[in-house]
Amino acid sequence: MRKTKKKSGKKSKRAIARRPAVKSSRLSAGEWFEKLAAVQARLRAPDGCPWDREQTHASLRTYLIEEAYEVLEAMESGDDAKFADEMGDLLLQIVFHSQIASEEGRFEVSDVIRAVHDKMVRRHPHVFGEKRAKDAAEVLKNWEQIKKEERAAAGKKTEAAKDESMPASLLDGVSHALPAGLEGFQLTRRAARIGFDWDNVEGVFDKMNEEAGELRQALSAKDAARAEEEMGDLLFAAVNLARFLHIDPEIALKRANAKFSTRFRRMEAIAAVSGRALADVPRGQMEEYWEAAKRAEREASLKAEARKA
Repeated sequence: MRKTKKKSGKKSKRAIARRPAVKSSRLSAGEWFEKLAAVQARLRAPDGCPWDREQTHASLRTYLIEEAYEVLEAMESGDDAKFADEMGDLLLQIVFHSQIASEEGRFEVSDVIRAVHDKMVRRHPHVFGEKRAKDAAEVLKNWEQIKKEERAAAGKKTEAAKDESMPASLLDGVSHALPAGLEGFQLTRRAARIGFDWDNVEGVFDKMNEEAGELRQALSAKDAARAEEEMGDLLFAAVNLARFLHIDPEIALKRANAKFSTRFRRMEAIAAVSGRALADVPRGQMEEYWEAAKRAEREASLKAEARKA
C-alpha cells in the first residue's frame, strides 16, 4: 500500500476548485432535458438552422414514425448504446413538435410533461390512491374505465356514425391514423379487456378457417368487392390471433419481412455465383435456391449460438 502524506485539516484551494467541475459534469435528467429543449429552440430561432426553421407538424410526421421503428430495431439488436441513441432521436421529435407548438402559442413542452405526469398518477389509483388491483388484468380493465370517464368528462363526441345520441365507447380514442394492423390490434385488445374475447386459441383458429373459406367462395364467384372484404376479415382474424397469443402483429410481421428479405437476397447471391440473374432462373430452381438460403440461415444461427456458448 502506498503511503500518503498526512494532510492538514485545511483543504487546498485546488481541491476546492475541482469539486464544482466534477459535480457540474453529472447533470440530472431534468437539466439535460432543459439543455435539449434550448438547443431545439436555438435551431428554430431566426438565425438558426434553415432546415429546422422550415419544418412543420405535418412535415415531421414521417420522421416521428421512422424514429419509433428505429427504436424497435435498436431494442432488438442488443446494442445498448444504439438503443439509447435511437431513444434520444425519438425524444427529439417530441421536443421538436413542442417547440413548434410553443412558437404558435398553443402549448409548451412543460405542458406535455405535466399532462402525462398527471395522467399516470390519475390512471394508477391502486398505486397513488386507495383503490386496489389484484392483478395486471384488473389494472388494464380499470385503466380503460378511467380513460372512458376522462373522455366523458372532456365532453368528447363518440365516433360511431357521428351520432351524438350514442354513448361514449370503449373504442373511442383508437386512432384511425394507425397502420391497419396496429389499429385492429388495439381495437380487439380493448374489447378483450372487458371480457369480449375467445375462450381459447382454437376458437380463433376456427374463425380464421371460416374467413378463409368465405374468401375462397368470393374468389370462386369472381366477386372482387366481396373478396376484398373477406380478405380484410381474414387479416383481422390473424391480428386477433396474434393479440390472443400476446404477440404484437406489427413486430411479428416486420420480422417476417426481414427474414424474407434476407433469404431473397441470398437467392440472388446464389444465382449470381452461377453467372445468372435470379429472374432468369427457372421457377423450380428458385425453390432450390430458397431452401439453400434457409439452410444457410440456420447454419449462421447455429454458429452464432456456438460463439455465445
